[in-house]
Amino acid sequence: MELKVHGRTAYAYTGGKPFDAALPCIVFLHGALNDHSVWTLLARWFAHHGHAVVAVDQPGHVRSAGPVLPDVEALADWVLALLDAAGVSRAALVGHSMGSLIALEATARAPARITHLAMLGTAYPMKVSAALLDMARDEPLRAIDMTNTFSHSSIAAKPSYPGPGSWLHGGGRALMRRVLASQRDIKLFHHDFSVCDRYANGMQAAKRVQCPVTLVLGERDQMTNPKQARDIALALKAQLHQLPAGHALMQEAPETLLALLRAALR
Repeated sequence: MELKVHGRTAYAYTGGKPFDAALPCIVFLHGALNDHSVWTLLARWFAHHGHAVVAVDQPGHVRSAGPVLPDVEALADWVLALLDAAGVSRAALVGHSMGSLIALEATARAPARITHLAMLGTAYPMKVSAALLDMARDEPLRAIDMTNTFSHSSIAAKPSYPGPGSWLHGGGRALMRRVLASQRDIKLFHHDFSVCDRYANGMQAAKRVQCPVTLVLGERDQMTNPKQARDIALALKAQLHQLPAGHALMQEAPETLLALLRAALR
């Protein structure tokens, strides 16, 4: 599905079902150098079980027109404008990594519009080391390889989504390379990491959140260590879950994550 947001094309995957704004809506927000495809299993399940699904490509990422937006705050405003464009008055927000910060800020900016907030693979503050920021700017392919090593605690998928024996490192690397190649006007990996690193409004945003909040973290996450989410979880009075996985929760623990989100968004 394509929408016009702030006069530019925004792409959203609807889970294989026609979008119906009258159904309970869920917006899925991807992390750095990712796109809507990381949500395939979750988007399809909810779309085929009574929900309207919007799994977006953020501005300047693959199918959504640029330019990229400068910070979490601007991206949060874009998400709310996306809801307007889709004719949705209220929605649940599910964000992974960078997307979790965008979901938090959007919820704080329009608390009456957000029914549920789920933050996956999150931390606050979400600081990125200076060395990794520099590598993302100067050697993005090397940074992609390193990030995928840090993001996965296992090599291959178990007999479930995305398929028995799927090479998780290779799949993650291929996706990030494709997203990187979609944007020629800016160093996209460095931009996305910088957006995470600069966000400083998390605790203030948490005070304005009114809906139920769920945090799902990977016990072996080397990108956003679970300890770094402790304070924001307390501030949000969130239900906290830890899975035996790394940062790439959707790929490493697909069935458990789906079960948790089914309960959280019920």
